[in-house]
Amino acid sequence: MRAQLARVDAVLVQALIAASLSFAHLHDIASAAGQDGWKAWAYPISVDLLLVAAWRRLRSGDAKASGWCWFVIALTASLGANVATAGLLDLTHVPAWLRILVAGWPAVAFLGGTLLAHTTPTPPDNNLDVIEDQEATPEPTPEPPAQPALEAPPERPAVPVPAALVDHARKVAADHHTRTGTPIDTPTLRARLGVPAPMAEAIAAQL
Repeated sequence: MRAQLARVDAVLVQALIAASLSFAHLHDIASAAGQDGWKAWAYPISVDLLLVAAWRRLRSGDAKASGWCWFVIALTASLGANVATAGLLDLTHVPAWLRILVAGWPAVAFLGGTLLAHTTPTPPDNNLDVIEDQEATPEPTPEPPAQPALEAPPERPAVPVPAALVDHARKVAADHHTRTGTPIDTPTLRARLGVPAPMAEAIAAQL
């Protein structure tokens, strides 16, 4: 943790030193080119702000060509001022072309800042979105045709069974159960009673 903080502190200190030196060099060039007072201090702020705005546009991923253009312009202005103060120019006798560049910088910076601030990102292609949605949506599976409901078989009419016959069938069923140990089934009951199949079924239902 301490090593991380130390690295961060070193980076911040280095950045502050570099920014201060660049700021001072831009101020000296502007002052030598005839921009005195608060105007000389406004020039380095204008250059640095344009540099930061162009860098943010590059990081956002939108209108990179415009971002690179203004980033190079701001970097050239900053780097040129730093190199010029290294003794390559006599700051007491600044050439006319440098005065022209310094005097025209506010208009250039204003144009660049306005374009960077108001450049709209390219809208996505709606047609591609529609195509992707169509590809992602599966086609509905056709449902099988509904089958007609099966009709229930008609119920058989109830067969009248005399009570005496039912009593006799109970005795036959009891005798069968005593001899075999199993309940009597309908075919056996029918054979023992000698009745039709519908009546045998009706008697077995009452046992």
